[in-house]
Amino acid sequence: MINFTLRQLRYFEALARHGHFGRAAEACSISQPALSVQIKELEEALGAELFERAARQLRLSAFGEEFLVRVRDILRSVDELGDLARAHRRQLVGRLRIGVIPTVAPYLLPGMISALTRENADLDIHVRETVTPKLLQELAEGRLDTAIVALPVSEPSLTEMPLFEENFVLVRPREDADKPVPSRDMLREMRLLLLEEGHCFREQALSFCDMGSVRPREILDGSSLSTLVQMVGAGIGVTLIPEIAMPVETRSADVSIARFEDPQPSRRIGMVWRKTSPIAKQLTGVSDVVRTAAADFGVSLP
Repeated sequence: MINFTLRQLRYFEALARHGHFGRAAEACSISQPALSVQIKELEEALGAELFERAARQLRLSAFGEEFLVRVRDILRSVDELGDLARAHRRQLVGRLRIGVIPTVAPYLLPGMISALTRENADLDIHVRETVTPKLLQELAEGRLDTAIVALPVSEPSLTEMPLFEENFVLVRPREDADKPVPSRDMLREMRLLLLEEGHCFREQALSFCDMGSVRPREILDGSSLSTLVQMVGAGIGVTLIPEIAMPVETRSADVSIARFEDPQPSRRIGMVWRKTSPIAKQLTGVSDVVRTAAADFGVSLP
């Protein structure tokens, strides 16, 4: 009989995910030598190498790739056992892993976390901020309990719960405040500042400007909405931001805000979680709390 521990499986999964002993050890809150010993013992118990080790590179072996698929299934099932126990309690307790897209996280998180901890004193909230594809992948792998993203995601295995709808506003230099609001055609001729590739908000802005088949005169990419707004304040171009970001991003920037004519560009933000999640009922309650926190921004609630 092959003997290995659940802890070793978690260490292996972390190392496979990070591809680096130092980063994996940090994620697991252990020393790098201790992680190396555990992985070596796991390989000895299995009688096969899980990784191919080179001087500056660590990659899964063919066996390691097959083993990883099954390990993630096991870890997800173990986590769901814990969730099953939590599901029988009235209040959600313990760890809650929430993923949030970057164009929502800085603005919604403070009020959301405050409201959640106020109603669930024993809740330990872990937040992961990254782009939608990564959140959905980590949700599918069981590394997140829920994620706040732009809807729809159209994934059959996920439950979608709408939270709020918000419009996009145009940010331009302060001296342009009295100018007419540009049309979509006019925006295509302007220097448009957008988030870099991978952000769903970038694609939504491009869709509004109808730039699928027509290239704009010039697009400059930024890593955050804050960067884009500051670039506008410096006179570099114009940008679009969601309403939820407006109070934070424009308070210290030399910019003006303009709203488009109806129909205004907009997006729907919602929570998603696995349909098989044992804490689905509790997550519905969490969505109610998040929706209430979002109402402070003047967004439209469903």
